[in-house]
Amino acid sequence: MIIKSAVLETSAPTMSGAPKDALPEFAFIGRSNVGKSSLINLLAQRRDLALVSATPGKTRLLNFFRINNDWRLVDLPGYGYAKGAKGDRADFNVAVADYLERGENVSCVFALIDVSIAPQRLDIEFLRWLDGCDVAYAVVFTKADKLGGGRLQQAVAQFGRELAAAGVAMPEHFAVSATKREGREALLGFIESQMGDGPAHLPRE
Repeated sequence: MIIKSAVLETSAPTMSGAPKDALPEFAFIGRSNVGKSSLINLLAQRRDLALVSATPGKTRLLNFFRINNDWRLVDLPGYGYAKGAKGDRADFNVAVADYLERGENVSCVFALIDVSIAPQRLDIEFLRWLDGCDVAYAVVFTKADKLGGGRLQQAVAQFGRELAAAGVAMPEHFAVSATKREGREALLGFIESQMGDGPAHLPRE
């Protein structure tokens, strides 16, 4: 897939502010500081499309990016730590749940996992919840450049075991590195392959 245009269409605190026209949407979510903004910029080949911040939990809104005028990339607020009032954190987590549970145009949700660290309980719990939603999802292992080939495979396998112990089968998954610009083509190719299928559950391993 060639990205010809990528623009921020709108940012909204709740689903009521989401775009109304029907385009397939591919959403990205993960714990704070997982490298989500860097990955979005890599996919779009734009340095500043998504804000990259040193402050975890910076994304507070549902950000809708219109790509090539035929699909949307949706940047969702991260789960976990966020600097701000507890009420604010509750508000944007409710918005995320609302989007994932009721969004009519969601083709796939990409859950980002930092593969360079041990499996985190928060990630496992989020994926277990996501598995119960009526939405297709895949896992994107970020920061793959921090591990060698063998160690990367071991880390992915360990995460799969932890996920299985929680009663969830490993979904379709990808390893990417924004630093080394690796994994972009595979991820965009997958998105392109899903665009004509509409929202559906993906096969699990």
